[in-house]
Amino acid sequence: MGAAAGKDGRDFTSSAGTTRAEDRLAVAEHVIVEFGRRRMSGDRNTLGIWDAQATCTNKSLLAAVDEIVFLKEMQAFPMATAAGRRMDGALRDAMSHLMEELLSLRVWEGSQLERRSGLRFAIEKLSISMTMAAGVSSPALVFLTDSSTASTVRTNTEEVSFSTIDELCTSSGSQPAGPDDFLDRKFPDELDLICPGSLSVLHDISLRVIRAGYTKELLQTPCDVLDRFLSILKEGCSLETNEAISYENAEWWTAEDMIRRWILATKLVGKALVAMQMQLHAQSNGAFDRFKDEYLMAIAKRSTFILLRFADGFTSTHSVEKLINVLEMYEVLGSAVPSLIQVFTGQRKELISRQVEVVLAKLARALKVMVSSLITKIRTGISSGTQTTTRGVGAGIHPLTRYTMAYVESLAPHCGALDLILKSKSGGTCSAEGIDSFDDLVSELIASLEPNLEEISALRGTQGGGMQHLFLANNTSYVLQHAASLLRGDKWVTRCQGQVMQHMTDYIEASWAPVVACLEATGTGKPTVKILAKFNSALEKAYSSHARCKVPDPALREALQKAVSDKVVAVYDTYLLKHPKLQKSAKYTAESLAALLSELFEGEDGEGRRS
Repeated sequence: MGAAAGKDGRDFTSSAGTTRAEDRLAVAEHVIVEFGRRRMSGDRNTLGIWDAQATCTNKSLLAAVDEIVFLKEMQAFPMATAAGRRMDGALRDAMSHLMEELLSLRVWEGSQLERRSGLRFAIEKLSISMTMAAGVSSPALVFLTDSSTASTVRTNTEEVSFSTIDELCTSSGSQPAGPDDFLDRKFPDELDLICPGSLSVLHDISLRVIRAGYTKELLQTPCDVLDRFLSILKEGCSLETNEAISYENAEWWTAEDMIRRWILATKLVGKALVAMQMQLHAQSNGAFDRFKDEYLMAIAKRSTFILLRFADGFTSTHSVEKLINVLEMYEVLGSAVPSLIQVFTGQRKELISRQVEVVLAKLARALKVMVSSLITKIRTGISSGTQTTTRGVGAGIHPLTRYTMAYVESLAPHCGALDLILKSKSGGTCSAEGIDSFDDLVSELIASLEPNLEEISALRGTQGGGMQHLFLANNTSYVLQHAASLLRGDKWVTRCQGQVMQHMTDYIEASWAPVVACLEATGTGKPTVKILAKFNSALEKAYSSHARCKVPDPALREALQKAVSDKVVAVYDTYLLKHPKLQKSAKYTAESLAALLSELFEGEDGEGRRS
């Protein structure tokens, strides 16, 4: 219709021309209105203008759109007239249909990235597991991974099915796999995301939009290819409000799980944006070339804002238990910045960069608060609700020591980010002065732990027999073992090794010197069986007190066994050699005594006996 009208070139301003224009408007308007009515009623036989293969399947509708656009170009009716208002309304409807066509047009094929990155499997397994964990008994839940495939999940007694057999996953009786299972995948460097067959349709739509003056609407039409990657976040929060969804029985799905999903989504979006820009610029898109940069920026802006809004939601988190997760979020966002802002230009690039920097600064501020809370928590002797007066630990490794060093080791892979955060003067400082690096933080954590260990060891001292010193030797050695390879410089290591040696010496003197004294205190008196009996009694009392103490560090255990043997066996052997008449009545030979003492520190301490 539009082409014919263009050829006759008649004057629509005359009375006859206006009548013909009204007739043509009425025909085109009827086609467009009827199409909209049938589409709204859910008529499945209503065809769009193009199919998935970019073939025109509704020529009458396309002709009607062209007719309305032509009448608008020719200014067939004054806008103040009834016909002008009808034409304007029909034009809006026509452009709306074109925007719907753009939405349904598969410009990008996201299933390849989903398949090669394992995202589809991740989303489906996460969705099923959350549904099962929450005990949902609703009808089928449908998760769309592209425009042509859907996976249906039915809970309770109904079946679970997927689009392909190899994506089948079962969750019964086991903890579900989380996003961590997919974070270690190496995303492919080359991704063929663009669908070349759709480019001709992009050109056709763009050409009509330009003629109609609706370019703004075109750029505001969202592209949902990245929504598939962001959908992994939708399982646990609203992307519009960032409000967490409460799953009453879903104990597995915590804030940590949501952060891991965000990390996966951020990596996927960054990879996809770079590929999309490169591939779109490599194509000749006709009239759409005018919009391609704005189009990509609109896609990137929406996706980036979603990721930033999600990350910003954790900037008010100050819980120590979230420290590692928020630190990972900080690192991933920082490393993703080049990919996320690559498609932006000019002021929009500056705007996005500033917003990213704001979120990073807020995350850094939150992390400083968490670090300060961690130091305070260790300094006050609280670890996971365990007080410094924990009973049953004996001379073994205290829970506070394990907690501290577990945190130190968890922080170690992020030492670079911590150096950057702690050196930054913005967002406040940590509670302890002079913490400007990861090394400073580790030193401060250990320094906060040491007074607690001294206090706890004093309680062990009431048990007598050198348990206080054995406790300190055990815990100091544990700290040394877990921190030595993390700190830069040997000064602290040397000092800590000296402390362990001193605790060992104090332990030997407190626990085994009294045993040896039974033989050394005879002076010039005549040796008797009673002296050996006294020695045996002191020996067996010390042995029974310490035999079940656990020294987990093999090197420290061997050193302690040797030190005890050197202290006791040598004196005992010398005593028997000086008094050969007592050898026959002696309960132990030097060899059997050495074998007995070699069994020390292999057993379980009080904590172990209770577990």
